[in-house]
Amino acid sequence: MIILGLDPGLASCGYGVIRYTGSQFKLIDFGVIKTKAKEDEPRRLKQIYSALTALFQNHPISQVGIEKLFFNTNTKTAMSVAQARGICLLVSELHNCPTFSYTPPQIKSGVCGYGSADKQQVQFMVKTLLNMKHTPKPDDAADALAVAINHAHASKLSTLATKLNAYT
Repeated sequence: MIILGLDPGLASCGYGVIRYTGSQFKLIDFGVIKTKAKEDEPRRLKQIYSALTALFQNHPISQVGIEKLFFNTNTKTAMSVAQARGICLLVSELHNCPTFSYTPPQIKSGVCGYGSADKQQVQFMVKTLLNMKHTPKPDDAADALAVAINHAHASKLSTLATKLNAYT
């Protein structure tokens, strides 16, 4: 299974593409889609749309994991992240790709086994699980890889639960 993990944002949208076979991970691609603050919002959203479309054209993505929004006190930031997340969901849907959303604690738990893990713990586990020599940078890309890894674990657990239910 090829999984695209997404950490949505308007200024920097992190992505990570991994292959998950059995219980083995293989890193395929990761990075960020950056947009400039001085650009109009519609143009920035179009840049995210175009870059994500290119990812789908370059990789045989079968499923997408995306981080759910975390709302803090900055409403303006929350709105722009929500718009970028909407573009991510749209591109996934246009490519008929099942998309699954996860909260930050779910992602941390799926990668580290602990929902309150700090950023360094998550990055260490991402580096270890993907057999990388260095911690992935920037942070948005590392977060997107964590989303992809979490989705791999969650989908495996879901498959096992379905099989167990079939036997009961």
